[in-house]
Amino acid sequence: MVDESISILIPENASEADINLAKALVRELSDKYGVAIKIRAVSEIPSTGRSVIMGTLNNPLVRKYCSINRLELTEKKPGPEGYLLNVGNNLAIVAGYDDQGAFFGFQSLRQLLIEGRGKKIRGVEVTDWPNMPFRAIRLYVPGPDNIAFFKRFMRDFMALYKYNKVIIELNCMRLDRHPEVNAGWIEFSKYMQYSRSSAMAGLYGEEKNSTHHDAGDGYILEKEDIRNIVKNANNNFIEVIPEIPSLTHAYYLLTRHRELAEYQGDIWPDTYCPSNPDSYKLMFDVYDEYLDVIHPKMVHIGHDEWWGAPVGSCPLCNGKDYSMLYAGDIIKIHNYFAKKGIKIAMWGDYLLESLRDTLYQDRVSSTGVKYQTPGAVRPEIVRDSIPKDILIFNWFWDDPKRDMEIQKFGFKQIYGNMNSTIPNWDNRRKGLDVIGGAPSSWAATNEYNIGKDYAGLYIACSNMLWSKHTLSKTDMTEAVRGLLSSVHASFSGLRVPSEDGDPIVPIDISPAYNFSKETKVLTKDLSNFISGEVKSNSVVFNLPAPAIKTDKCLIAVGTQGVGENVLATKSNSIPINDDVSSLIFLHASAGYAENKCADYNLPDYFDSADLLGWYEVIYEDGYKEIIPVQYGVNILSWSTDPPLDTYWKIPVFCYAANAVNCSVDMKNNPVTFYAYEWVNKRYGKVIREVNLYGSSNFQTTRYWYGMNVRFDPLPSNAIILAGISKVLKREPFIPKSK
Repeated sequence: MVDESISILIPENASEADINLAKALVRELSDKYGVAIKIRAVSEIPSTGRSVIMGTLNNPLVRKYCSINRLELTEKKPGPEGYLLNVGNNLAIVAGYDDQGAFFGFQSLRQLLIEGRGKKIRGVEVTDWPNMPFRAIRLYVPGPDNIAFFKRFMRDFMALYKYNKVIIELNCMRLDRHPEVNAGWIEFSKYMQYSRSSAMAGLYGEEKNSTHHDAGDGYILEKEDIRNIVKNANNNFIEVIPEIPSLTHAYYLLTRHRELAEYQGDIWPDTYCPSNPDSYKLMFDVYDEYLDVIHPKMVHIGHDEWWGAPVGSCPLCNGKDYSMLYAGDIIKIHNYFAKKGIKIAMWGDYLLESLRDTLYQDRVSSTGVKYQTPGAVRPEIVRDSIPKDILIFNWFWDDPKRDMEIQKFGFKQIYGNMNSTIPNWDNRRKGLDVIGGAPSSWAATNEYNIGKDYAGLYIACSNMLWSKHTLSKTDMTEAVRGLLSSVHASFSGLRVPSEDGDPIVPIDISPAYNFSKETKVLTKDLSNFISGEVKSNSVVFNLPAPAIKTDKCLIAVGTQGVGENVLATKSNSIPINDDVSSLIFLHASAGYAENKCADYNLPDYFDSADLLGWYEVIYEDGYKEIIPVQYGVNILSWSTDPPLDTYWKIPVFCYAANAVNCSVDMKNNPVTFYAYEWVNKRYGKVIREVNLYGSSNFQTTRYWYGMNVRFDPLPSNAIILAGISKVLKREPFIPKSK
């Protein structure tokens, strides 16, 4: 039982690391679970009482415990970043080989607290260490309004799941030496947003690489903002690797320096000229300012997708060997960083002819113009000229032969754009010099995008990078589902009324029933749907059984799209007539829909998840609040084993709602609904009623490198509502009269 009888023990003259760990546990228990425990400085481990001890062998309490219990804590076992975690009846101890190990052991203690909902910690004896040393997430720098989210993301997600590096694409920091670069970036990001563009095309429709204009949300971040991001990362033992694109993806650099562009007639140039010495004067000037702020050990220099400038468009490069130009550019940048003692990383696609063709790539523009772009660097130049201490990001791991191509050149590599469906994971990493991986995000860094698109993927990848024990798809899906409610709470930073102890009462929604469990929708039925009481954590729903088969016991509205749908698009009104802290909806869709990654639709992240419908909350004064019902955000299909996401080929999870088993026979006839909690924004106002609507002909616009493609409306579907529960207002203290 976790209560306030527990003490955190630190040694007299404790180190800063020991004190920080103790304070972190105090914060965790106080802020999340309402348990206030004290830190005590002691010279010996007491024989009575209940305690927690955390640290390395430099902590005399840890050293004494390990000596008495003959526990090994060496470079061999558990090794760098490794730890021992022993939880007994009266003592929990985290003993790290190094400070990182003690910190990651503390994260396992946090995970046990989440599992026990802050009320108990399961007894364990664990010796643990990482499978791979490079465990990263790659994303854009957050905009000014999303820095608070990013701080929570690093502390309550990345650290919790034992990531130790974050690769942050930076192209929008305040530059004192080149304010024109900042001004151009603002101009460019406005152009992209106001023109509803996700990517650019060349002057004659040539395919160009993506713009990354939503880094920083299209704004400029002050140097102090970047320093604070780095500080927060370091406090969580996360190394910041800035990704500052060079050669390609250089829109940010060239908006006001078109004279340096390889394709100067372009509307918005993206590639600088590697034959112009002034390109490097500007690039290194910009690098200098970033290095002065971040002080990194490694910088990612980009260098992927070198196709923005057709061969022959640059008079200085025309007729030259493009393999030598590319290699020469890397060598210049490598030497610049090497003089400062900084390593570099880069994307590896242009090192492989099997991926980027030989000499030139033949292309046809969207207007029918035939042109060529550079192919891969010739193998002998890769082998003989490009420095081998560059870390290669391999995003082309779908073909295992390419792993070996990179290794034979002599590079170390990680799996970039990593996901949990890498084929034959357990076997292919054997015999390869792959030191880790980095799942990636390619849209603005905010709670909505990261939560709906990547939270499940990042959890799955963390297990692959840390542990040698690979979970099956079924086991991993189940594990992720069980964790997403805590992830949503951490990401949003919002209080969850259903977790705070006030009464939770099912609402009678029978006045709006219009649907029987036996009715088929889209050729499926819910005949195995459970009746009676079902629970989602602390929330109880009461699902009545129909008196006869034809009786109505559910609410369903149609999502009108492609295909016939006989259901109405609006429900009957559901009376509430109460001032509630929150409403919890238990619902599911009848069929599958899509949650597309946000970078499919950069001008409008919201519509990247299919909008199946919405709840309309009407207050007593007539004001209306709209609650979107979006696939992969707060609803999924009631069926199990959904198809993989069409972009990353990963399972689609429900970020903001808890999966609830709702079948009388989950083994043979599973039915899963999703409990979504909406928090009332108008405390003190009575909610009169709720209405449920289905959307009509929802469709999204996707892009592929400058080509906006409008798809047909989503297939017809239905939202099925099984129950609503409410969290009652807490009764205030009323003084007694004399």
